[in-house]
Amino acid sequence: MCGIVGYIGFKDAKEILLNGLEKLEYRGYDSAGIAIRNEKDVHVFKEKGRIADLRKIVDTHINAATGIGHTRWATHGVPSTENAHPHQSLSGRFTLVHNGVIENYEQLKKEYLLDVPLKSDTDTEVIVQLIEIFVNEGLDTEAAFRKTLHLLKGSYALGLLDKEKAETIFVAKNKSPLLIGLGNGFNVIASDAMAMIQVTDQFVELMDKEMVIVTKEKVTIKSLNDEEIERAPYTAELDAGDIEKGTYPHYMLKEIDEQPLVMRKIIQAYQNDQGKLTVDENIVQALQEADRLYIVACGTSYHAGLVGKQYLETIAKIPTEVHVASEFVYNMPLLSEKPLFVFISQSGETADSRAVLVKVKELGYQALTITNVQGSTLSREADYTLLLHAGPEIAVASTKAYTAQISVLSILANATAETRGIKPEFDLIHELGIVANAMEVLCDTKDEFEQIARDYLSTTRNCFFIGRSIDYYVGLEGALKLKEISYIQAEGFAGGELKHGTIALIEEGTPVIALATQENVNLSIRGNVKEVTARGANPCIISMKGLESEDDRFVIPAVHELFTPLVAVIPTQLIAYYAALHRDCDVDKPRNLAKSVTVE
Repeated sequence: MCGIVGYIGFKDAKEILLNGLEKLEYRGYDSAGIAIRNEKDVHVFKEKGRIADLRKIVDTHINAATGIGHTRWATHGVPSTENAHPHQSLSGRFTLVHNGVIENYEQLKKEYLLDVPLKSDTDTEVIVQLIEIFVNEGLDTEAAFRKTLHLLKGSYALGLLDKEKAETIFVAKNKSPLLIGLGNGFNVIASDAMAMIQVTDQFVELMDKEMVIVTKEKVTIKSLNDEEIERAPYTAELDAGDIEKGTYPHYMLKEIDEQPLVMRKIIQAYQNDQGKLTVDENIVQALQEADRLYIVACGTSYHAGLVGKQYLETIAKIPTEVHVASEFVYNMPLLSEKPLFVFISQSGETADSRAVLVKVKELGYQALTITNVQGSTLSREADYTLLLHAGPEIAVASTKAYTAQISVLSILANATAETRGIKPEFDLIHELGIVANAMEVLCDTKDEFEQIARDYLSTTRNCFFIGRSIDYYVGLEGALKLKEISYIQAEGFAGGELKHGTIALIEEGTPVIALATQENVNLSIRGNVKEVTARGANPCIISMKGLESEDDRFVIPAVHELFTPLVAVIPTQLIAYYAALHRDCDVDKPRNLAKSVTVE
């Protein structure tokens, strides 16, 4: 969602801030801005639109060694220059950037700001105006900042400049992610290490309800009770080259192509010296002791969880439920006696999932996070973590993280089964190796998927995906990919449910993409295809070798039936990519969407 960067040191801050914001474009945003401080003043530049639009209005003649920047995804107020960050106090002394949502901002306006003319519709401006009010009442900046933080309810990551304190950036965090980056003669702030990996790989994690005084020589972390906190930095294991597109036109295409490599990385990461796939014995023991697993996730991660349920029940024989995080937190079902919660999140910062995790920990239950980001909030606050090893995923539409999640879930199920004395019917390393090879074949067959997109999706306003058994879950993910980047109304359905209402939507020429990779339901799904064809649908059958029929549009390489979701999803990813491309959509940054959803 929103992104924050900040720099204080000896170099010109403008380009560092702008480059950092460009690295955060993947998170989704609708406006951007920076504030830079030279010896005389704080200069604010902000603009609706992209970073490229912001660059055009930044005064290149101003040299400043301190600054903060922000990419905004609108929550309070429409996307506009007035609502873009940074925001300034009435006198212009204080300048603020903010990620998150302040739940009681209307109440604070009524109580403290009735006489203050506000320039924006945002909750953020309330914060910076409060700080100035408390300074005018006699508090110093640090005390006024702390008093304001005590009043705020909700989530925030904050970066504050005071025109009268040239050598300081004031920082605070609650629920929204924020890091401090350490350098030699400079320090930085960032909501994601990717934003500043080009200047440092040393970062300090911030915990909730902490504030930080950042100068170019020192970082002082304090609690809201003014107690100093010592915390060692960690090394961010990111390769700056990994977050570049290279020769690819879009990050999404690059990340689709990286899936075979990610598969092999995962096998290597979870393989011990004896060549066996293993998982931390404490995690396996936690699964052993649980009488039921509750997978909690959102969006693409939820779809991966549905496949994971199949693995955990089929391979490890553990009862498993899958829940949408945003519903679970407000409508928790009756739980079993010894539950274990499994949180799946690409970023590890998903606000809906974290809200469930907080509730789960209050109830005294254990939790496992499966994530791509080490040290992320969900990883840090859960009892256990399994990493995806997928590398940075920049495109908003998740591809390689989805297949990585499924792969790690299969390894978890396999390791748990073996510990329970259940011998799987396959060699998982061998099967995942076959999957990686099949992925490569599909990634090298892009022309065929581009033609499918042209033939079926060039002018359509809607599209249906159907499948049965585990193919149904892939259909859900395929529909999500298509709708989020091409804006085609797409839905995934269980094939057998068509006749219970959905078939009423079939019109002449309606594209229906059917997945047929499961032998036990192969004839059934083909019967469903005949039903929609009889009503005018334009069917596109994607089947697996060994189950194909003469009229199938594409046949994927054969893999073990249980692992077809890892392979069958790639055609749907590429079809969605080319459909969006042909419609001139912004493939990597679809409208209204954010990569890391850090507010509920």
